[in-house]
Parts: sequence; structure tokens; C-alpha cells
Amino acid sequence: MLTNGVTTVEGSAGGGLSSWAVIPGMETDHGVGISAFVTGLSLRDFRLEAHGIAIGIRNRLALSYARQNFNTLSAGTALGLGHGYTFRQDVTAAKLRLFGDAVYGPAWLPQVSVGAEFKHNLNGAVVRLVGARQSAGTDFTASATKLMLGQSVLIDTTFRLTKANQFGLLGFGGDRRAGRRAEFEGALGYQLSRTLVVGGEVRTRPDNLGFARETGAHDLFVAWSPQRHVTVTGAFVDIGPVATLRPQRGAYLSLQITT
Repeated sequence: MLTNGVTTVEGSAGGGLSSWAVIPGMETDHGVGISAFVTGLSLRDFRLEAHGIAIGIRNRLALSYARQNFNTLSAGTALGLGHGYTFRQDVTAAKLRLFGDAVYGPAWLPQVSVGAEFKHNLNGAVVRLVGARQSAGTDFTASATKLMLGQSVLIDTTFRLTKANQFGLLGFGGDRRAGRRAEFEGALGYQLSRTLVVGGEVRTRPDNLGFARETGAHDLFVAWSPQRHVTVTGAFVDIGPVATLRPQRGAYLSLQITT
């Protein structure tokens, strides 16, 4: 239970913010698993909704798709976009487990995976207007994840090569920096029971746009699996300032159905 993680806002298996080395679904190395998710994030001045589906093949390969809808609410008027203007992005991803196992095997050997996330922002004209170089880009990830059963502790470390502004919702690259940078993602969780995990995540991000500073993001989460195929995740999230507005903090709620 919970060893395949939950789903990130970008659709890959992991935590809410960070991608982990785990493969989605409940398949063995001879089967295929599927997970679907819907996530809502309510911030001070914005609202994010994301939904998607992921397929795990033989506990080796993951393929996923997510749609993100970032509603500017009343902040859209202050930004000159109009009330409720919505940024939309499609994320198509693949992840390959190279070696190791997140649960079994030697305690010193984590599960290690590499992945790629192709992001296509559907508001190309607007993101270029605010300084983004492109409306599409690809992130590359390398992750190591291990659940130490004796201590009931899960640890993940991920390095991401990215040029995404605000996860790609404000395009890719900018007037300050154009190329990819190596960023860090990490997660630490404690398994209170087979069905309940608490923990936190951190994620650093590039600061590419001159008109608005971008900082790292972090969260504190609780993931609960009331039955084998259902996981509910709640979190307090801080993603820092967005555009020219104050730091954005709020509540995160996600539902995942897994087979």
C-alpha cells in the first residue's frame, strides 16, 4: 500500500511536487497497472486544477499524461489578463526504472529511474509576452527512492534538468536565463501504518523571467489509502511568489484511483 506513490501535478508517480523513482499502478513485473488522478490546489490568488492518467508496464516503464488548468481568478485583472484568465498546459511523460527496488533488496540500494516530461503550454502568445523564450519544453529527471522498512521512512532524491517557468505554466526560458538548469527535488515520509504516510517535499526551480522572481516550493502532506485502489492526499503547499504577486500558499487535495 502506498509504495507506488501518489501523482504529481505533472502526472508522474511520486509526491504532489516531486517526481519519485517509483512506477505507477499496482502491477508486478509481469503485468500492467493504471492510475488516474484529479488534483486541486487553492492558493491565495490563484487556483490550479490538474487531472490525468498513467500506465505502468511490468514495473519497468511508465507513460503518463496530465492537463493543468491554472486559473488567475481576480489576479488576472491586476495582471492585465482579465478576470479568471486560465493558463493551460499538457504534460506527456515517460519514466524508465533502471535498477533497484524501492521496497525490497538491500537497504543501501534504492530504486533508480530516469524520465522525460514534455510540456506544451497552450497560451503561447501570452507567455512570450511576459518574456518566455518558448511555449514548450522538456524536463529530464533522475530519481532515487527507498522505503526503509525497519524505520518506516521513505526518502527520495531527484535531479531535474529544466527551463520551465512556474512548472511551465509561464513558458520556458526567459530574458534572464534561456537554457536548462539542474534543480533539486526531495521528499521525506514516515509511514504511520500500511495505509497512512506523513511527510514533506522541497523543490527548487529556475528563476528565468526578469519581471517576476521565482523561488522554490515545498509542502507538508498526508497520504491515506482507505482501500487498496484509492489514495487521498492532502497538503499545505507554498510555491512562493507567482508573477508579481505575493508568496502563494494554500491547500492541496488529490484523489488517485489505481489498479
